[in-house]
Amino acid sequence: MTGSFPAARPRRNRKSAIIRDFVRETALSARRFVYPLFIREAEGTEAIASMPGVSRLGPEAVLSEVEAARGDGIGTVILFPLVPESRKTPRGDEAVNPEGLVPGTVRRLKARWPDLVVCTDVALDPYNSDGHDGVVAPDGTILNDETVEVLCRQAVIQAGAGADIIAPSDMMDGRIGAIRASLDGAGHSGVSILAYTAKFASAFYGPFRDALDSAPKSGDKKTYQMDPSNVREALRELRLDEAEGADIVMVKPAGPYLDVIRALREQTTLPVAAYQVSGEYAMLKAAAQLGWLHERRAVLESLTAIRRAGADMILTYYARQAARWLAEEQA
Repeated sequence: MTGSFPAARPRRNRKSAIIRDFVRETALSARRFVYPLFIREAEGTEAIASMPGVSRLGPEAVLSEVEAARGDGIGTVILFPLVPESRKTPRGDEAVNPEGLVPGTVRRLKARWPDLVVCTDVALDPYNSDGHDGVVAPDGTILNDETVEVLCRQAVIQAGAGADIIAPSDMMDGRIGAIRASLDGAGHSGVSILAYTAKFASAFYGPFRDALDSAPKSGDKKTYQMDPSNVREALRELRLDEAEGADIVMVKPAGPYLDVIRALREQTTLPVAAYQVSGEYAMLKAAAQLGWLHERRAVLESLTAIRRAGADMILTYYARQAARWLAEEQA
C-alpha cells in the first residue's frame, strides 16, 4: 500500500457512463440475434399462451413480422412449423414434402428479401405423430440411421427452396456428415450447417412444444438429447460435428449452460451459437409481468451473459425487443 488505503481502486473505471463504455469487454448488438418464428398454414396470427408476445404466424403475417424485424436490424430468422395433426405420421412424411409449409415459406421469404438469411430446422418432431425427433420403432426405440435418411431428404428439400442455413436439431448420431454429403451431392455445397451440437434433455422446452403441439406422446428424449449433468460429452459431440463438416456449432438451452458455451468456445475455431429457449423467455416474461424483474434490464443482462460466455450468435424470442432497446441506448 502507498498513500491512502487502498492504492488500487477499480471503481475509478466505473465512475461515469463514458468510462464504463471505454472498458466494457462484451458488446451486444442486433446483428448477433437470430429470430425464431413459428409458422402455420392458416392465415392470421394465434397467440401462444405460454409465450406472451409470441404468436403462430400465417403466410401473410410471417411476411409482416419479418419486415418489422428487418426494420429493427434483425437479418436472420429460423422457422419452426405447426403441422396439422391430420398430416402427422409415424415417419414424419410431411417433412419431405417439397410443397410443404417450410419450403413454401422459405421461397416466399427469399423472393421478397434475397439478402435475408433463412435458417430451417431439420428434425421430425413437428411432423411425427409420436412427437419424437426421429422414427420410433414398435418397442419405443428411436431409430438413428433410419431417421438420418429422412433428415437428409428434408435438408435437401429445404436447401432447394432457398434456405441459407440448415439446422439439424434432432441429435441423431452421424447426421451432420450424412446431411453434408447429401447437400453437396444435390448441388447445395454453399448451404451452411448449424449443428445443434450440445442439445440437452432440458425442462426448459415446454412452451416450445406447446407452440408446435410437438411434445412426445410417450417416453422422453433422454436417449438422444444430452444429460444436463455432462460437459465433457459436449466436447465429444463438438469434435464429431467438426469432423463431419458443421459450419456453426450450438448449445441449447443457453442461460443454464453458460459453462458449456464457454467450454465449446475454448475448444473450437468455429462460430458458436446459443439458443435462449422458450422456457427462459417465459420465465423472464412471467417475472416481468408480475413486477418481480425489470424486463429490459434483465433481458439485456441475460443476453450479455450468453454473449460473454462465448456465443457469436444468439437465437432468442426477444430478438426484436432487445434490438430496439439496444438502439435506444445507442441513440
